[in-house]
Amino acid sequence: MEPQEQQAPPAGSRAEPPREAGGSPRPSWAEAGGTPKPSRAEGEGPPGPGERGPGFAGLPRPWRLAVAVSAAVLVAAVAVHLGMVFLHVAPSNTLSKQHGEGIDDYVYPEFEQNWKLFAPNPLQQNIHVHARARVAKDDGSSETTGWVNLSRMDGEAIDHNIAPSHVQQNELRRGWEFYRGAHNEKGKAIGLRGELSETYIKRIVMLRFGRELNGGTVERIQVRSATTPVKPPSWSDEKSDAKTEYQVQPWWQVGSADIPGGWDK
Repeated sequence: MEPQEQQAPPAGSRAEPPREAGGSPRPSWAEAGGTPKPSRAEGEGPPGPGERGPGFAGLPRPWRLAVAVSAAVLVAAVAVHLGMVFLHVAPSNTLSKQHGEGIDDYVYPEFEQNWKLFAPNPLQQNIHVHARARVAKDDGSSETTGWVNLSRMDGEAIDHNIAPSHVQQNELRRGWEFYRGAHNEKGKAIGLRGELSETYIKRIVMLRFGRELNGGTVERIQVRSATTPVKPPSWSDEKSDAKTEYQVQPWWQVGSADIPGGWDK
């Protein structure tokens, strides 16, 4: 039998690659006498020339520079913050003595640290600050208001508030701590800090009361503290008297400096 003559492929069709003996196609690189080039899957191995790798290395140069600068600024800010807080809580040293004012300006009031939570005998009292006013009426008479629980006002503003302000949480509480620390047991001011603490408390009270109250003008105010021991837990053998003790301060005359905006009058 005569061998059949191979026919040329029709025009427009792709010719099949030449086949080796046994019918398997011969790879195209074999004709050129070259070596096979393995393909690199995406993400495997280092990127080739002109290619960008994944992650940070794949960002354009301006973006990489911006990320590096931002990271350096963040690290520096964290280092400064931790250093300031450390110097604030650390025992007195050369740095804290030389730069104590700058450290306090940075820490107070947002980043204040104290050891009350870890004290051997933590605070076991609820202290509320009350205030009342003596009001002068237009007809020449005067009236003394009842005691107003200023601490309760702050507590009601904080309850069910997911983001209470720093003023609501700490203004009155810290102001009263400042006042108590700057007065002796008889309520007498100790130096300039005592006088400043009185002015601070008067301004806080007048912010709550206002200049006009109950149809008259506030002339004098008086504050007191109400201290109630915290009841011990049921499993504790500690005994505590739940009686509230009051510490009443003298009457203070209200001046223009104690009224919000008073300096402008």
